[in-house]
Amino acid sequence: MTTETAVQDKTVTLNGLRFHYRDWEHVGARPLVLLHGYTGHARSWDTFARAMQARYRIPALDQRGHGETQWADDYQPERMAEDMDAFARALDLKNFALLGLSMGGRNAYAYAATRPAELNKLVIVDIGPEIVPSGSDRIRAGVLTADVFDDPEEAFRAARAANPRPPEAELRHRVLNNLMKRDDGRWTFRYDAALRAPDRPLPRPDAAQAWAGLAQIACPTLLVRGAESDILGADTATRMVQTIPDCRMVEVPNAGHSVPLDNPSGFLAAVQTFL
Repeated sequence: MTTETAVQDKTVTLNGLRFHYRDWEHVGARPLVLLHGYTGHARSWDTFARAMQARYRIPALDQRGHGETQWADDYQPERMAEDMDAFARALDLKNFALLGLSMGGRNAYAYAATRPAELNKLVIVDIGPEIVPSGSDRIRAGVLTADVFDDPEEAFRAARAANPRPPEAELRHRVLNNLMKRDDGRWTFRYDAALRAPDRPLPRPDAAQAWAGLAQIACPTLLVRGAESDILGADTATRMVQTIPDCRMVEVPNAGHSVPLDNPSGFLAAVQTFL
């Protein structure tokens, strides 16, 4: 008989870096790996993981340079896909599902394109080989506006001003777990400062290669799009469904790009149905 246990914070060394992950353990259950988005962290999945733990063991990874994972010199998409492969091997994951949001979704489908035999289902959340430029500009501008705060409440207020959709408790949880205190007593984000440096463009995969990779995905796939997303355009989403051999799409209402944050219950319902 399977048993459900509490979440544990763990570390593992992958590709020469120390990685942190949250392991929502459930002995004997099928694994469901969660990958957060750019500027995010493993604890942003807490509400979703708690809801899914009755049926899955859920490792939620802090990807390189994010959360409590070690910062790196190389943030190329290829390295992040390699991290996912190393993570699956280190935990000896078999017959597992993989879900990724935004940057994490990109890393998830890049990994899935290698056709790993252990992967049985894939969920891509609001990302594709091509993104809407205005949405990308919005995220980049928000990251560069302010990253040092007098206290956590100031950081929360800035996040609320940037996105009115999320429930207050969810947004507060995401923001407060993304902060660390500086030596001068002020607060800043946990993720690598190099990822928000104005003179360092974010690495992005080649679109043509990404489209070719999507055609190689061998497992059933769900594409989740926020109905009000300014990152994943409707035309790109339609093309993804047509390109991935076994893919369906669902749009979550009352959600922009940050679907699990904006509408947690709608996101949960969409993913539960597929899994």
